[in-house]
Amino acid sequence: MNFQQLRSARETVRQNFNLTAVAGVLHTSQPGVSRQIRELEDELGIELFGRAGKRLTGLTEPGRLVMPIIERLLQEADNLKRAGDEFARSDEGALTIAATHSQARYALPAAVRDFRQRRPQVQLHLHQGTPQQVARMLLDGEADIGIATEALAQYDELLALPCYRWTHTVVVPPGHPLADEAAAGQGLTLQRLAQFPLVTYESGYTGRSHIDEAFAKAGLAPDIVLVAMDADVIKTYVELGLGVGIVAAIAFDDERDLHLRAIDARHLFAANMTRLAIRRGAWLRDYVFDFITTFAPPLTKALVHKALQAAPDEDTGL
Repeated sequence: MNFQQLRSARETVRQNFNLTAVAGVLHTSQPGVSRQIRELEDELGIELFGRAGKRLTGLTEPGRLVMPIIERLLQEADNLKRAGDEFARSDEGALTIAATHSQARYALPAAVRDFRQRRPQVQLHLHQGTPQQVARMLLDGEADIGIATEALAQYDELLALPCYRWTHTVVVPPGHPLADEAAAGQGLTLQRLAQFPLVTYESGYTGRSHIDEAFAKAGLAPDIVLVAMDADVIKTYVELGLGVGIVAAIAFDDERDLHLRAIDARHLFAANMTRLAIRRGAWLRDYVFDFITTFAPPLTKALVHKALQAAPDEDTGL
């Protein structure tokens, strides 16, 4: 039994049993992947995959039992390499962060700048995606840290730690009736907001669920004319007069967004929690903990270790 056999089996599941795709990911040939899988099955004395001719159709019952063990073995092998690197090159290495656009654009820049000043020899990689893609990158070992508001706390394999709360704000062009009413001291209501076409986030992004919940609870059906993943896109279409925007408060900058006016909406929609997640069982280099604390100072190395040792459903007090 060798690691290449184990990687072939794991990647077969990840690639939905498409051996051509597996071969591409592992930089080998399809016959080579088939041979590695067959040799592993022969050594274990069981068939891991069901077959229809030469095509793999899914995991067998023994395969479903064995695959989590294969995942743990490969993760521990990766941990072993990281542990060696930790002692051999404690100040060097790579750190991969997966984040949603809002986090990458508005929440991360200051932390990245401060971290680079302290750890100039660490190479940073920043990947953007949906909250579900961020979680998947963590689960697949493609990222060390994931940052998002939605989804991360839904996976038992991940430790999702609360970082900060934030609220939404309404954005409109100058001269818009809502801007004039706000300037006159009139408080914004959901009923008034629902009278205008709205531009906001796609479902599953940046607290959209709290927006929907607020309107539903008030018995209102807002006219949402455009949705986007990106607050900058939302603001662009608001400037064009397409509708009233609802964005994360951190996405509005008085100095940059000169052609828009912001109206506080914290009283309309529930606050949101941004979380930082890491994969349970993964070996984390010392500089990973350093970045975590840089981004969210309350998340000290000792506190993160304590949370990792707790069961997935145990209240850590965070």
